[in-house]
Amino acid sequence: MTNKIEKIILLVGLMGSGKTSVGKRLSKRLNLPFVDGDQEVEKAAGLSLVDILKCFGLEEYRAGEARVMKRLLQGTPCVLASGGGSFVAEQTREYAKKNAITIWLKADIDVLYSRTTGRKHRPFLKGDDDELKGKLEKYIHEEYPYYSQADIVVETKEEQVDITVNRVVDAIQNFLNKEHT
Repeated sequence: MTNKIEKIILLVGLMGSGKTSVGKRLSKRLNLPFVDGDQEVEKAAGLSLVDILKCFGLEEYRAGEARVMKRLLQGTPCVLASGGGSFVAEQTREYAKKNAITIWLKADIDVLYSRTTGRKHRPFLKGDDDELKGKLEKYIHEEYPYYSQADIVVETKEEQVDITVNRVVDAIQNFLNKEHT
């Protein structure tokens, strides 16, 4: 990468799109710290995501997530993997527009399904695997219009993570080159 990154790199997308796995490797490639938005929400609340939802409900969970994302998006450059639905919040998108390069890791339903089947730590996908596809389709319908507002879109596929990371790095480089011309 020839341009030094002076902004936060915000990865957005649905659960299973690769935000964490791509983000960790991307942060090494860009020599930036990696920050996991879900872990930051858990730290701030002192509870797991599942327990936050059980104790406080979805509305308070989203409000807390928005506060954490606001703080993170006003911080120093890093690779930030957002929580799945955090980019839906208008405030988060506004802070991201000012302070970050946003990258939508876009995955189709089959990729998302294969990556999330049987994962019990994802509170928004609770239920059996038969219900999973329906939930994912609902999230795609509701959230992809928000993700489409990202600066960059990179399709994630069933491929080695490093291949996806290479495509993300190329996309960032192209974006920065356009910004500077």
